[in-house]
Amino acid sequence: MKYVDEFRDPQLVRGLVDRLHRITHHSWVVMEVCGGQTHAIVKHGIQQMIPSKIELVHGPGCPVCVTPLELLDKAIILAARPDVVFTSFGDMLRVPGSNSDLMTVKSQGGDVRIVYSPLDAVALARKLPHKQVVFFAVGFETTAPTNAMAVWQAKAEGLTNFSVLVSHVLVPPAMTALLAASDNRVQGYLAAGHVCTIMGTEPYEPIAAQYKVPIVATGFEPTDVLEGLCMLVSQLEEGRCDVENQYARSVRATGNTLAQKRVQDVFEITDRNWRGIGPIPLSGLALRDAFKDFDAASRFELGHLDVHEPEVCQSGLVLRGQLKPYDCPAFGTQCTPQHPLGATMVSSEGACAAYYQYGAVPP
Repeated sequence: MKYVDEFRDPQLVRGLVDRLHRITHHSWVVMEVCGGQTHAIVKHGIQQMIPSKIELVHGPGCPVCVTPLELLDKAIILAARPDVVFTSFGDMLRVPGSNSDLMTVKSQGGDVRIVYSPLDAVALARKLPHKQVVFFAVGFETTAPTNAMAVWQAKAEGLTNFSVLVSHVLVPPAMTALLAASDNRVQGYLAAGHVCTIMGTEPYEPIAAQYKVPIVATGFEPTDVLEGLCMLVSQLEEGRCDVENQYARSVRATGNTLAQKRVQDVFEITDRNWRGIGPIPLSGLALRDAFKDFDAASRFELGHLDVHEPEVCQSGLVLRGQLKPYDCPAFGTQCTPQHPLGATMVSSEGACAAYYQYGAVPP
């Protein structure tokens, strides 16, 4: 299979692993930011291949996992309304809210539909003028351009029955918040390649300089992760703290400027709450005043909801790299993919889901 098998070639993997063993002389804690990278690491046994002096910890790079519980509860309220067609990507449907999830609402008669693009939701609004169509706009910089385009298109067409429930978050502020924490252990970052495809690598340069940590934009296949680790460990061993790009086949320093422009047209930066982490200043996106009419939370007058996470769930510590999933007392017992307590167990990018699916055990 062209351009897939090549990035999983055993000979290339062995060569990169051997190189990593040769250059590693000290102990390092490295965080991969993206849940897609976490799944690649666990699925392919990368932690077991690399030197034991390198500890890989898992970051908050799963947009489903960090969507606030309050916002999920608001989504469930909207989805249960008889006048609403609630649309979302499929990965949000089984994420647990306080007492239910979107899939349960659908099974009880709510009009909840999976779409593959926010523009599909715009098309539904065009087709169903007697219904209010709401799209659950969740994600990092990667999905922000298409969500911005959907709102822009709806405004251009004068669609008054389309709105978005926005839960967009930004990666660099979260990385900064983790580094600034008193219990930080992270000494280097593998940055999410698809995020960098949109935003580029330049926004990471102030972080690397201020906190003296190397950052390498990295892809998602085994050879990508291993080459990114080689680049990162080389910097750590040499005492450098640069921003480097392993994912050069997709990422440029300046990113996708056209996509960035569309996002800036529709959204503005705001404070945002992250599930499991808490509020992070200037870490999210909200609709600009010119597009406020498309804000579902305002349109349906969804005020503040008082919510509480299950006390036994330790997913917040997992998202901050402080805990491995198997260290949570609920992992695999009270919390499973069939009955998840937290989003990290049900999301396709969640660390707990990866550990459960691939049978990861303590070293």
